[in-house]
Amino acid sequence: MPARLLLSVALLPLVLLASPAPAAEPRTLSWEELVPEGAPPPPPPVALHDLAQLADVLAAESGPPATQQAPAEPVVEALHGQAVRLPGYVVPLGLNRAGQVREFLLVPYYGACIHVPPPPSNQIVHVESAEGVAIDALWQPFWIEGELRVEHSATALAEAGYRMRAEKIVPYEF
Repeated sequence: MPARLLLSVALLPLVLLASPAPAAEPRTLSWEELVPEGAPPPPPPVALHDLAQLADVLAAESGPPATQQAPAEPVVEALHGQAVRLPGYVVPLGLNRAGQVREFLLVPYYGACIHVPPPPSNQIVHVESAEGVAIDALWQPFWIEGELRVEHSATALAEAGYRMRAEKIVPYEF
């Protein structure tokens, strides 16, 4: 066997070990998976208004936030550090000068924390994003991808049981 071929065969395992492994696809989570087994399921959303009176509700948004249903619910510790993908609705915590939201609460249904009481803390993810996302309509759901951390967070609107640094934000396609 020529020396050159022998050297190539000998170096192949080293090259394979040094090559970066392809990034694993994030685990797609459902909101139910954020509630520990045996814990009570989250209550259904509580509507505080009739949609026929939506203009009045929107005008009242400057009022105090509704009281959270359950601000200290148990979380799933095993999810800490996992790369996940979770769909939900954005509740902005502020806008930058470009009109983008870089910090927000991700919630399972439209209107949570704004028009109805916030869901339990294990149904809220406090998200930060370096690139931000432009919010044209608050009723637009998004897929958020990143590393999920089991970490309590308190905001002016609600308590969150999870945090995430968003690596990817894309509109949810029906």
